[in-house]
Formats: sequence, C-alpha cells, structure tokens
Amino acid sequence: MILIAFDLILSASLIWLAYRILISENFFTSVVLFLSFGLFMAMVWVRLRAPDVALAEASIGAGLTGALFLSALRGVVGGKRRERRVDRDK
Repeated sequence: MILIAFDLILSASLIWLAYRILISENFFTSVVLFLSFGLFMAMVWVRLRAPDVALAEASIGAGLTGALFLSALRGVVGGKRRERRVDRDK
C-alpha cells in the first residue's frame, strides 16, 4: 500500500514538473526543473526495476544535459548583456 502511494506521488510529481517546465518564463528555472525532472525519471526507472536505464537517465539526462543547458544559458544571458553594452555606446 505504501509503495502504491509512493508511485502515485511520483507520477503526480512528474506531471507537475513537466507542466512547470512548460509554463516557466525564466530560463534558469526551466533548466533547474528539467534537472529535477530527470532525477525523478531515474527514480521511476528504479521502481520499474531497470537500474541500467536509471543510471543512464541520471548521468546523461540530469547530469550531462543539465550541464550543457546551464552552459548554453550562461552564453545566451552573456550575449544579451554584451548587446546592451553595444547599444548604449551608440
């Protein structure tokens, strides 16, 4: 009974995280929510008794992709700041 409740909470959390990722207006918030979505998905794979897929999801989905998203976000935000400085000079 406890495991069924845990599965329901986990499923509801995944749906809520996916919804929040889609409606978020802040890019940094979206990236952080995406990272937590990947970690929750890894827990789902563990519950489905697929530890190899869970490890791949945690390492690639949350780890590597999250780091790439944060790096790209830093470049985008940095690019916008540079554009503003150029506009001020004109």
